[in-house]
Amino acid sequence: MAHLPRPAVDVHGTPQVVTAYVAIGANLGDARQTVLRALDALARLPSSQLTARSDLYRTAPHQAQGPDFVNAVARMATGLMALDLLDALQALESEAGRLRPYLNAPRTLDLDLLFYGDAQMHSPRLTLPHPRWRERAFVLYPLADVWPERVTPEDLRRVAGQGVERLPKLAP
Repeated sequence: MAHLPRPAVDVHGTPQVVTAYVAIGANLGDARQTVLRALDALARLPSSQLTARSDLYRTAPHQAQGPDFVNAVARMATGLMALDLLDALQALESEAGRLRPYLNAPRTLDLDLLFYGDAQMHSPRLTLPHPRWRERAFVLYPLADVWPERVTPEDLRRVAGQGVERLPKLAP
């Protein structure tokens, strides 16, 4: 039987909409198109709406291998519980052909839940906020596009040597 996503609710059972931020990356195949398709797929998740998307960035692999990545960050309004949103993100990765042969392997698609409202969670499946979001240029630069108040100049200085380039926008 398929698992149905549960809506986010408060302690009184009232449905809640939570702002979530998702990091998107790919470095296999047509990474740019994969990231753009992932953004479209995020907009179609149940009980969710894509409210902002960053520009696309080319970044050197950081603690990973393979070719350069294309990265973005999406801001979403979602009525899904955090673990159900994680399940939906992992399903999108699987649909894109994501394999996990070893830690930090090159990937067709990587979707990381960075923030889920102001939730703090530490479980075997999910840690919120993402524990390494401040260490990665591929997160900080696109996150600054959609949540500039969250990313400080010091954050950007700390990752300046990681190699990041804003990609030109494609003509419509």
